[in-house]
Amino acid sequence: MYEEFTVTDRWTREPLHCVWKGTLVAIATRHADATDIRFAVNGRPVWVALPNLAWVEQKRRTGYVITDQLAAQVAGRYLKQAIESGYDNGREIYTLTVEEVLDHANAVVKEAGGTVRLPSLPIINEDEQPEEELHIKLPGEPAA
Repeated sequence: MYEEFTVTDRWTREPLHCVWKGTLVAIATRHADATDIRFAVNGRPVWVALPNLAWVEQKRRTGYVITDQLAAQVAGRYLKQAIESGYDNGREIYTLTVEEVLDHANAVVKEAGGTVRLPSLPIINEDEQPEEELHIKLPGEPAA
C-alpha cells in the first residue's frame, strides 16, 4: 500500500519513488510528543510526524490501537496526497494533527479491508543498526 509507492509530483510531473525507512519515537530524538515516520523520496529523507496523542484518541474512540504497520501506512498515505496535491515543496518534515491521523487511519483500514490485511513492514538491512540506516545520532552518544 503506502510503505513503498511511486507518485507523480503535481508541479514538476517528476515521478517520486517513496520508501518507508523507519519509525522513531520523537521524544528521544527531537523532544517532541510525536512519532516520526521516515521515508526516502527519490533518496531524499522526508519525515512525517504523527502526534502521540493520536494513539490515545484512537484507543478511546474505537477501542483499537494504532500499530506500527498502520502508522507507516497513515504517514505514507498522507505523503502521497501531499505530493499529488502540490503541498509537497521539498520540506524535510510534515506534521499531522490528531484528526488527520485518525482520518487517514480510518481510510487506510477501509482500503485494506481490515488491519489484518495491512502489509508487514520490511526489514531494511539486518546487518546495520537503525540509527546508521537513518543517519541519526541518538541522545547521549559520544561525538564521532
